[in-house]
Amino acid sequence: MTSFDKAILHFARLDPSGLSPKAPGTAGSFFSVLLAPFLFLPFSLPGRLGILAIVFVLGALAATRAEALLGRKDPGCIVIDELVGQWIAMLLLGSFSASSTWRDAAFLLVPFIFFRIFDILKPWPVHASESWLPAGWGIMIDDVFAGLWALLCTCLVHAALTHFIPGCITL
Repeated sequence: MTSFDKAILHFARLDPSGLSPKAPGTAGSFFSVLLAPFLFLPFSLPGRLGILAIVFVLGALAATRAEALLGRKDPGCIVIDELVGQWIAMLLLGSFSASSTWRDAAFLLVPFIFFRIFDILKPWPVHASESWLPAGWGIMIDDVFAGLWALLCTCLVHAALTHFIPGCITL
């Protein structure tokens, strides 16, 4: 295995997340939540969409190569798809600022929980989409749809909280 192949595996696994002995998808999602305030949420909506597009394409290419290297279809250790889905679930949140509180950090658990629910239960079109595209593209696309479901639910919870408890969160 070349150094480039090793780097691809590290990226596709979101090392060390994908190597978690139990629930690597949940570990990858949680790691993505930890990265978001630094690598995703500080950007504007167009910037976030650009980041998602780049990570989707690079993730699909890396997942395709990882499948070949590991000799398995959609191996559980590949969790770059969780990052894309998790960040989609957080797409419309605000950035952290000096006025952010512990409640803002705790609110990041809302998209995390919704994304995990939709990624595990796979309602339509999450499960169906896995077969729409080949190889790593199929690995990535189902998490995009799970992320969109989670985004919808996150927005509803956010709207309810900010309506009924103004100032509760600043995100």
